[in-house]
Amino acid sequence: MRLIGIVYLVSFCGHLDVAPIDVTSELSALVKRIFWTSWNTLNNTKFNPDVILTPEMIRKAGYPVEAHVIMTEDGYLLTLHRIPGGNGSLPVLLQHALFCNSAVWVVPGKGRALAYLLADQGYDVWLGNFRGNTYSRAHISLSSTNSTFWNFSFNEMGIYDLPAMITFITNMRLQPLHTYIGHSMGATSFYIMASERPEIARMVKMMISLAPSALLDHMTSPVQYLLPLMDTIMMRFLLNEFLLNDSVRFLLKYACALAGEAICANVIFTFCGYDMEQFDHTLLLDSLSFLPAGGSVNTMIHYSQIFQSGKFRRYDYGRAKNLLIYDSAEPPNYNLSNIMVSIVLFYGSGDTLVDIVDLKRLSCTLPNVMDVYEVPWPNFNHADFIWAKDASKLVYERVLEIMRKENPNNVTSSTKIKDECYTLNL
Repeated sequence: MRLIGIVYLVSFCGHLDVAPIDVTSELSALVKRIFWTSWNTLNNTKFNPDVILTPEMIRKAGYPVEAHVIMTEDGYLLTLHRIPGGNGSLPVLLQHALFCNSAVWVVPGKGRALAYLLADQGYDVWLGNFRGNTYSRAHISLSSTNSTFWNFSFNEMGIYDLPAMITFITNMRLQPLHTYIGHSMGATSFYIMASERPEIARMVKMMISLAPSALLDHMTSPVQYLLPLMDTIMMRFLLNEFLLNDSVRFLLKYACALAGEAICANVIFTFCGYDMEQFDHTLLLDSLSFLPAGGSVNTMIHYSQIFQSGKFRRYDYGRAKNLLIYDSAEPPNYNLSNIMVSIVLFYGSGDTLVDIVDLKRLSCTLPNVMDVYEVPWPNFNHADFIWAKDASKLVYERVLEIMRKENPNNVTSSTKIKDECYTLNL
């Protein structure tokens, strides 16, 4: 609007009955150049109109698709998307990261996206959506405009959302979930589920963690300076939901198109780690059709608490409320030693959100880690697990190899991993 206002102002000045001023003429020419450059950039930028809804993307790629709405024990209505497999196919559940939704698993397209690669291998592929994102913004009694709706973090996602998804899938298929694959928060919530709801964890044969964000105190990303501000921001502006609506997505998408690949990429690299060679600018623009997908402020505050405390523990409500809820002044730790599911950890050496020190601490805390796999790319960052140009080769080939093993305990020697823990004194 300001740009249009300047254009009109300059145009008006040009029609005054006074002698023209060189400065005005130069300003007019400059504004026109900026205006037409911006207009041409927007019109010449090719956006994929089909990159909006998960089912449409799956159908366009040539796969069958289903959508199932399920209810959690606390009344949230979640959407599960599915690429059904054939008779005898093994069920697999993919779970997204913070502010994402099921579309992230299919947006890279056929031959690249993990969901399609799994479907091509004959798996029954399920794509989850956590409460609060674009596909899971309903409740049996609460409106999403009600602040109570947003009173959750990844704690509730682990205690309620994942049990609802896993129970639905296993009941429908009459067999255990073959593999759960979680990226970042998708892994965090699984650890909570497996430690707090062991009866649900027994329905899962194997879990694959992609850049799990459970222990964060060695984080090097600038996010570490923003996390402590989350509580203050919520209190000052009375925010419950991150304001990540269609207008925000529209502005981000076109700002990225106008700014150019380098600037847009560097913003992401600042938070996730630098990896220009694997950055796919077109894929990013497509993803901004549905990202950010929404979430609660409490989720960010919970991550902030984990970062600052150095402990993977439940939400900290403050001393008084903690005493009422937990019967303790401090929130209790999640007992990761309770997790019996076979787990494989993937990490990137260029990931500034999940540091290798924290990753190794996690591997030494979990009792049944079968492998810790470093992606063979020196700058592989946090976002690369989904959007890297070569993610299919660098990550997904290894994922499929692990899943094909009849016995996940044969992936590697857990004794070797524990020996490394002792050596590192972790």
